[in-house]
Amino acid sequence: MFHQASQTVINYIFGGTGGTGGGGGVRGQGGDGGTGEAPALNYAITAQNVTMNTHPSFQNDTSAMHILHRAIAVDALYNSAERFPQPRCHPETRTELIEKLCRWVTDANQDHSIHWLHGPAGAGKSAIMQTLCERLQEAGRLGGSFFFKRGHSTCGNAKVLFATLAYQLALHRPKLKRAILRSVETDLSVLGRSLDVQLQNLILIPWKLADGSLPSALLIDGLDECDGHKIQQEILRLIGSTANKHHPALRIIVASRPEPHIRETFEEESLQGVADTTNIEQSFHDVWTYLRNEFSRIHREHFSMKNVPTPWPSPQILNLLVERSSGYFIYASTAIRFIDDEYFSPCKQLHIIIQNLPLDSESPFATLDQLYIQILKEVPSRHLGILSDIFSAVIHLSSCLRLRDMDELFGLEPGNVELTLRPLHSILQILEDKSGQLVIQVHHASFLDFLKDAARSSSFYVGSTGHKAKLGQSILNTLAYTYDNPRINLADFFFYWHVEGALSNVD
Repeated sequence: MFHQASQTVINYIFGGTGGTGGGGGVRGQGGDGGTGEAPALNYAITAQNVTMNTHPSFQNDTSAMHILHRAIAVDALYNSAERFPQPRCHPETRTELIEKLCRWVTDANQDHSIHWLHGPAGAGKSAIMQTLCERLQEAGRLGGSFFFKRGHSTCGNAKVLFATLAYQLALHRPKLKRAILRSVETDLSVLGRSLDVQLQNLILIPWKLADGSLPSALLIDGLDECDGHKIQQEILRLIGSTANKHHPALRIIVASRPEPHIRETFEEESLQGVADTTNIEQSFHDVWTYLRNEFSRIHREHFSMKNVPTPWPSPQILNLLVERSSGYFIYASTAIRFIDDEYFSPCKQLHIIIQNLPLDSESPFATLDQLYIQILKEVPSRHLGILSDIFSAVIHLSSCLRLRDMDELFGLEPGNVELTLRPLHSILQILEDKSGQLVIQVHHASFLDFLKDAARSSSFYVGSTGHKAKLGQSILNTLAYTYDNPRINLADFFFYWHVEGALSNVD
């Protein structure tokens, strides 16, 4: 005989992580693999009576928040480690534009809820968006950010855009957090639904339920660098069809190049009357201010500059560089990175840049192209062949490139790829990925455009079908070698997953 209990026992059971076809049950047992988390069950036992509730209940919201976190692109956040050091505006540049955008976000009477910030490659869009994120964060008005990056496994993936923004909104305000996590609890599959469903269920409906009346901003940078034209247009149409009609306090700033398909989408009816636009115009004064301050810093910090008189460089040289920039920052920032090399004399590096001035050209990229070519010519001639192979891999393989694998791919001694790229720190960087492996990362997308345009890059062009076929042959040769040599781990070769892409459309 059992004695009647005089105490109520309350407990919680959380479902386990299950595989395909299996879910967490009452005992928390799931199948092997998979990621589906079961809802929690809570029950109360009093005496011999058992009452059980099976509605979803996530203890302290931690499980729902964890599920949401697993669906986001952390690297796309404005303050992510992936983006360090982040490009930002010099404190004395773009001041009027940044103040204008901050006022636009915080103005409760603002008629428009979308702002398109556009400009050509190298205009400084990402630096402006980074600085704007920091300013809005300080003011408590940054709801979230997403910085797209072409070819990146997560930062180039539009499917995680709204989940990433929703996660940041959940951190932004407690009321929003409860509403967003309730959506996740109600339907765990929402994170795999269409962009339309994600926008509605993760952002717009929670915003309405939480009574988001205080203006906050979502910033989307580099829209033109995500998956493809159609999905870029879909994102714009989605935010345009809902933003101003029901959620006027939710402000969205989109930055991109003025690509025709993006411009045409902003001219569609769904975005008429809800979107402001700002063209990032040339600013020779801002470029002059940036260069003046950077040259002063280099003169102050570089040990070899102690005996160089000021002002350095001369006003004539400074004005010449400003003129060559066409009022945009990509030329100026690339030149500064080249000059500010701890292993070379800044005076010598500056001389290399100014001694070969570009010929008159109708191309808007003439001065930038000449700068890229001049920097590339610093690579010793004996390395130019392998440099072409490296750039071909950068163009045709759609992931971060591990230097160790590239040494194997091109039959080089370990470390040779890194040695070849040493003079090119001003246009690309070598970083450690999350596994501790060295990878190549290009500073600016304009350099990839340069490499793919034969008229611009001349002998450094690597965008042809022939380059693609040669790369594909190198991949196949390496895979054949690894097959015959079991000491080599085939799984280590990242390019194995890109063979089909590298060989597609090859005549």
